[in-house]
Amino acid sequence: MLAGKIIRSLLVFLFLCTSSLVAQQNRVIVNADQGEYTISRHIYGQFSEHLGRGIYEGIWVGEDSDIPNTEGYRTDVLKALQELEIPNIRWPGGCFADEYDWRDGIGPRSERPKTVNTHWGMVTEDNSFGTHEFLRLTELLGAEPYISANVGSGTPAQMQDWVEYMTYAGESDLANLRRQNGREEPWKIKFFGIGNESWGCGGNMTADYYADLYRRYQTYAKDYSGNELYKIASGWSNAEYDWTETVMREANDMMDAISLHYYTVPGPSWENKGPSTGFGEELYFEGLKASLELDRYIEGHATRMDKYDPEKRVALAVDEWGVWTDPLPGSRSGFLYQQNSMRDALIASLSLDILNAHSDRVRIANIAQTVNVLQAMILTDGPRMIKTPTYHVFHMYKVHHDATLLPVKVTSADYRYDGESIPAISTTVSRNKEGVIHITASNTHASESQEITFDLRGTDIDRIIPGRLLTADQINAVNTFEDPDNVSPVMFDDATISNGTVSMTLPPRSIVVFGLQ
Repeated sequence: MLAGKIIRSLLVFLFLCTSSLVAQQNRVIVNADQGEYTISRHIYGQFSEHLGRGIYEGIWVGEDSDIPNTEGYRTDVLKALQELEIPNIRWPGGCFADEYDWRDGIGPRSERPKTVNTHWGMVTEDNSFGTHEFLRLTELLGAEPYISANVGSGTPAQMQDWVEYMTYAGESDLANLRRQNGREEPWKIKFFGIGNESWGCGGNMTADYYADLYRRYQTYAKDYSGNELYKIASGWSNAEYDWTETVMREANDMMDAISLHYYTVPGPSWENKGPSTGFGEELYFEGLKASLELDRYIEGHATRMDKYDPEKRVALAVDEWGVWTDPLPGSRSGFLYQQNSMRDALIASLSLDILNAHSDRVRIANIAQTVNVLQAMILTDGPRMIKTPTYHVFHMYKVHHDATLLPVKVTSADYRYDGESIPAISTTVSRNKEGVIHITASNTHASESQEITFDLRGTDIDRIIPGRLLTADQINAVNTFEDPDNVSPVMFDDATISNGTVSMTLPPRSIVVFGLQ
């Protein structure tokens, strides 16, 4: 592991010092006195569905496990997630949410019914991780709960009962049942999804039917004891704009947000998504290019929302996003277990830059998923755990939580491959409440460094706060249980400042964060 860190540091030094590898210059004009929107910390939300080894083995092992745990939660995973300062977690799905009966997951664990997870592998769900376990997890992480309610197979009465059980402080059978099950005080529940992918696994509904159903169900999502639900309607994905327009037209005054799902598929089709390891530059480039489509889709849905909500009261909740590849060979069918590479770290940084840039509409988002599923923060194998390259991106981007987005004008070199091109650089610039400006920037190019200048206007800066740089010697580099630090950040202090202009060189396939005062 030490040898890997030394090699990585030498590679960074070599790239920064070898001018022959440096491509054309890039320029970013930062209007530091024109910030209008806040980058909501909730853009950095997580998603944990009852899917594969995401909950069981990943987060929850039970109090009797040989794996070190805190109240049944893996201690190593808990500690790693706490370091991310996660703002919210979405649960129990996903597709699983619309077949979930919340009553199956309360009471003594030994008495909870066993059910079948029909969406993900037809495995037995023992319901040992339910409402109390999830909400205790959010408390341990300091995160807001985001509950996805069952609209597909549940009733409005079941949903209303669940909200009362969780949030009512007074005397009622449901509140007393919560107390009987070990929780005296009610929880505060903020985000509440009324169905999930109701156009597909959540019920195969039409937009008109769902809009009517949403109006009905949200009526029974009550606010008890001072708790105020932030109601999120089910949206569609990609360019399915008609759904958004219909639901906004019929129900925008009854919602706080409508969702959008977008998965980056590097391969040629949904049936052939491409591997998560061992790929070459073609799937590297195609993955990055596909991630940039998120910007177009957000623009398209936001335009439809503007028609009915010009004041932008209703948020666009991008509550499922991330890289979706073919499962890792040898993993169980339906568990969606994949590796996580330097390419995926760049896809995360590009996606977060897009979400940040749309902070006027996007005020909550959730990467899929937290542990052992899709583009995970963490992978586990028995007692072993590793942080993925995407974990490090989320850790680096914490500086943007609730900071003011500063407008930028980017002039970027091209990264060209096989007759196509994408911008070589991407960036987010923000100012926090203490007045510190933070810059995150990425170089997408597989083999060329990029010189970048940041022209800061409308502010005085005279000091650079050293940051961190994430890069790797290969575009498909991953962290493994044998080499968990193969792709991990190193210190970055190579930027210079002169007359309000910051200059730096980014090595190929890299991401940086640093501050300015």
